[in-house]
Amino acid sequence: MSTKRKEYLNWEEYFMGCAILSSMRSKDPSNQIGACIVNEETKKILSIGYNGLTSGMNDDNFDWESTGEKTGVLKNVKDFYVVHAERNAILNYCGNTKDLKGATLYMTWFPCTECTKEIIQVGIKKIVYLRMFSKPEHVEISKIMLENAGVEIVAYNKRENMPKSEIQEITNKIQKMFKDLSD
Repeated sequence: MSTKRKEYLNWEEYFMGCAILSSMRSKDPSNQIGACIVNEETKKILSIGYNGLTSGMNDDNFDWESTGEKTGVLKNVKDFYVVHAERNAILNYCGNTKDLKGATLYMTWFPCTECTKEIIQVGIKKIVYLRMFSKPEHVEISKIMLENAGVEIVAYNKRENMPKSEIQEITNKIQKMFKDLSD
């Protein structure tokens, strides 16, 4: 009898890998974020999402630079048009959102305050994140809400403040491997 391969991904690595892979669908040049909602008991992926424009919007007609923060012109702030990865994963779920109760959300970034409300509302009970959100005051508010709702918060690794550039480097390598395979 032969022995099984020992260097396979464990479940947590697999689910975070799916979140990272999902982030590669984002067209946002500055922030590529992915999410994977999982039923830990059955080890089944319930839904995935990435940050991007709402369905029906043509991303070729959109200014991705988001100059509005600098100029004060609100219509040029990309955040008004982009749906966050975790929200997309919730919206992409094809079943009854009651089925998300008790699920785990694997995220490449810690959730913002608005997405935190939706995570709590659908009953997700655990968040595993790769990188901390870049706005500390929002993180503090999100943590208050999550802790109050009994949602477990877990850093995927000890370097929760992993630089965005390091994550982009990893995803660029993976994406190049896929592109090379298709040639």
